[in-house]
Amino acid sequence: MQLATARDRLAIALDVTGVDAARRLLDLVGDEVGVIKIGHQLAYSGGFGLIEELSRAGKAVFADLKLLDIDQTVAQGARSVAQTGATFLTIHAYPKAMRAAVAALGGDTQLNLLGVTVLTSMDGTDLTEAGYANTASALVRLRAVQAREAGMPGLVCSPQEAGALRALLGPDKFLVTPGIRFDDGDSVGSGDDQKRVATPDWAIAQGADILVMGRPITAAADPVSAARRAVDAIEAGLAARSGAQ
Repeated sequence: MQLATARDRLAIALDVTGVDAARRLLDLVGDEVGVIKIGHQLAYSGGFGLIEELSRAGKAVFADLKLLDIDQTVAQGARSVAQTGATFLTIHAYPKAMRAAVAALGGDTQLNLLGVTVLTSMDGTDLTEAGYANTASALVRLRAVQAREAGMPGLVCSPQEAGALRALLGPDKFLVTPGIRFDDGDSVGSGDDQKRVATPDWAIAQGADILVMGRPITAAADPVSAARRAVDAIEAGLAARSGAQ
């Protein structure tokens, strides 16, 4: 995928139930973003067909399905998603799962696999509770190395790890960062469950390629203005990145 403009770097998370609700959001902000993310909430309420429909219409679709299962199941799932024409698919960044997905697709596909390192809703306390000895940053780095060894095209990480991973992986891997928030906290509210977050301009300056934003745009009083604000922040981040080189 070519990231020619700041708009191409903004992914809208369609975290809604049902295709009708998704279409209403797309009618509102679809022209303001470059990537459309469809995750579990929408996929399991009729959104699987929408992945193919939007892909065939020339939209960059991010199938955020976070595959993790036995090798054969992951491989067949990746092949099925590739047939929809989607641009991105997430795989939990476990080595066996990543290797299975990469091998299943081979090199002749437009589907870019993204390894999910550590969810942005998790911090060190959550990892300890889940049985991990690593800190979030150490586990992200480990999984990034394993993803590179598996031949994954990119990773999903928090913006807080984007700079370290860009230095580790170089310029050729996609870095996709959720956990993006405006600095004034607009449209998020007390129900926000993200923990490792940053502003859009900072994330881009650190080396992120694509920013995933949901509630800061979709729950805003004026979603179109919020999307345009995000694009402007991406422009600023790109300028800061260029100036630092």
